[in-house]
Amino acid sequence: MSLEIKVPTVGESITEVTLAQWLKQDGDYVEMDENIAELESDKATFELPAEKAGILKIIAQEGDTLEIGAVVCTIEDGDAPAAGGEKPATETPAKQESSTPTQEASENPDSYAAGTASPAAAKILREKGIDASTIKGTGKDGRITKEDAEKAQSAPAAPKTASKPAETTAIAAPAVVGARNERREKMTSLRKTIAKRLVSVKNETAMLTTFNEVNMQPIMDLRSKYKDIFKEKHGVGLGFMSFFTKAVTTALKEWPAVNARIEENELVYSDFADISIAVSAPKGLVVPVIRNADSLSLYGIEKEIINLATKARDNKLTIEEMTGGTFTITNGGVFGSMMSTPIINAPQSAILGMHNIIQRPVAENGQVVIRPMMYIALSYDHRIIDGRESVSFLVRLKQLLEDPARLLLEV
Repeated sequence: MSLEIKVPTVGESITEVTLAQWLKQDGDYVEMDENIAELESDKATFELPAEKAGILKIIAQEGDTLEIGAVVCTIEDGDAPAAGGEKPATETPAKQESSTPTQEASENPDSYAAGTASPAAAKILREKGIDASTIKGTGKDGRITKEDAEKAQSAPAAPKTASKPAETTAIAAPAVVGARNERREKMTSLRKTIAKRLVSVKNETAMLTTFNEVNMQPIMDLRSKYKDIFKEKHGVGLGFMSFFTKAVTTALKEWPAVNARIEENELVYSDFADISIAVSAPKGLVVPVIRNADSLSLYGIEKEIINLATKARDNKLTIEEMTGGTFTITNGGVFGSMMSTPIINAPQSAILGMHNIIQRPVAENGQVVIRPMMYIALSYDHRIIDGRESVSFLVRLKQLLEDPARLLLEV
């Protein structure tokens, strides 16, 4: 008896997912609750478990977009392979001896696997128009893997033989030096969603960006003095992000419009600060949320940042951990960005961009000195936030970061 494995419900707003990859091959024996595939929604990646033990029969292919409830595969009744991977004999010794060499080859699993493409590889070869029989597989027993298919190139068309000498001299095409390969990849659900949301924000908000600069020397001195004690006591490092998050939550209390959003014809003001932290994950940018960041200490913020960043790198973030948020912080400085105009994370009204720290000459008390300086940028929705509020918010951030004792004293 076979059991259909369907796309599960993963969230109220999610109507379809993409089959990212198969973790098992067609015909494999799988155990109950063993993960057999990875599904990707526009918000997160999650694994699909087998609902019974048996033989996997693949229906959907990698890259397919599937609606919630669609059949992904079936699991047929079947036993686990015998020890050593050998299948139990189905013929009597007498019959096996009378088999012809051709029959023996057809029953040999090695011969079957040789030249056989995996489901993902078969799909790629079909798209390229390449016959699988022309590819030498590098997988187990000669099986054609996804990597083999991606590397495969179509055979060049045979040149046509002219029926008579050409009457005119053809101009030779200019020689091209170096490889000119191209490859195509289907956009993931996450990347498509990011693209739609970014275009939507640009088109539907009155977005402006204001800039300021921060002398990072006070924070760097404080970190240098207490980082070892902080690490020993709390088990986490003391980074810049916790200072920025703490400063943001303090400034949001003073300028609540920066923490607001538009819903239909109303402005919604939040008396709490759920801070979204932009994180670069393997499959794209994700923005997990630090809940009630305004009530957390520097240690609590650092601990939560490490937890969310680790989950992001391992594709383990849940939809709930990426939903909501009243304000976003993004740090392009880790990649070397000197200045940028970050795009608002809708439906929020503002986003803070951090950048790299550069030793630059600045004037202090009439003297030119060298200081570690960072440009900061606030992109905001002018429909909600006026210029006075945006500039005052950024000035307050500068004040708190250049005198971090204010964060503790709340002055």
